[in-house]
Amino acid sequence: MRKDGSFRRISVICFSLTGFATGERLCRGLESRGHEVCLYTKSRYLPDSVSESTSVWAGERFRDSDAVIFIGACGIAVRSIAPHIEGKKGDPAVLVVDECGQFAISLLSGHLGGANALAGMVGEILKATVVVTTATDLHRRFAVDVFARENGCEIFHMKAAKEVSAALLAGESAGFYSEFPWQGALPEGLVSWQEPADSNREAPKVGVAVTVHSDCLPFSSTVQVVPKVLTLGLGCRKNQDPQLVEEAARQCLAQGHFYPEALEGLASIDLKKEEPGILMLTRKWDLPFVTFSGEELAEAKGDFTPSAFVREITGVDNVCERSAVLGAGEGSVLLKRKTAGSGVTTALAVRDWRICFE
Repeated sequence: MRKDGSFRRISVICFSLTGFATGERLCRGLESRGHEVCLYTKSRYLPDSVSESTSVWAGERFRDSDAVIFIGACGIAVRSIAPHIEGKKGDPAVLVVDECGQFAISLLSGHLGGANALAGMVGEILKATVVVTTATDLHRRFAVDVFARENGCEIFHMKAAKEVSAALLAGESAGFYSEFPWQGALPEGLVSWQEPADSNREAPKVGVAVTVHSDCLPFSSTVQVVPKVLTLGLGCRKNQDPQLVEEAARQCLAQGHFYPEALEGLASIDLKKEEPGILMLTRKWDLPFVTFSGEELAEAKGDFTPSAFVREITGVDNVCERSAVLGAGEGSVLLKRKTAGSGVTTALAVRDWRICFE
């Protein structure tokens, strides 16, 4: 599922003539909303019927689709997906729609996968009754996995997430700690806990921490929500060994206990735009890479670690810190200063970001 809420690919399968008509109507509606949809058939009475079993088909769709919609009986869907279910963080959204289009049922990955939201969309398209069974939705309680998805964040420690939900459903409170500002009021049941200001009172036993640090665990049971807000600034010798570049990047993150998942991009000077080690790192980590001219880097605002050697080579006194700040954008802050070793320099900046509670 993309950050804007759209699905990269939605696969729909139907098993009857009536279901096919419903599927076509559904696909038109989803496509008009900007989603990529593929309609499959599984019946000798329908054209282009898939030849493999529905279970094999489902396994393939779990690998190439963000969402899978079965137009037919729930039993077919359950038996088909059962061998392929792995966990909340990786499973696609799975829905079941009856062949007449009267009900849209969120079956699997309701929160992180977006099945609940997709069921609502399908309900609007087909004028169907939406069936959602997740407890936090039924009782209108804060759901940390929904919160993470809506804010474009990764989530860690899923057991703690369940404990937070259980506490809120039981009418108890859960702590909320954040390294970032937020707008809007905290959802019902969440209690702000900001160390060290709150150290004079007992911390809640369970809670949520919005953080980029793996060692940020303010509660006995902490679910971590990690936004993609860090930019890694890099400098290196010409044609430096790609392995050394990657090792330096990993060490930079590890030294500050930063989650790799918090990275949103790499940055350097334009002299390094074709640097093999950095380009290999961008491909391996699947991150965008931006470069800046020496003049642009010189205009970066902040207090940076100067180097006469770097100035002699590049025309600017620092590459990694300045490029990290520029790459992170206006209002960014240098989070980790220059680290040098093995012919590679690294630095981290965090962009100006805030949590949104609607």
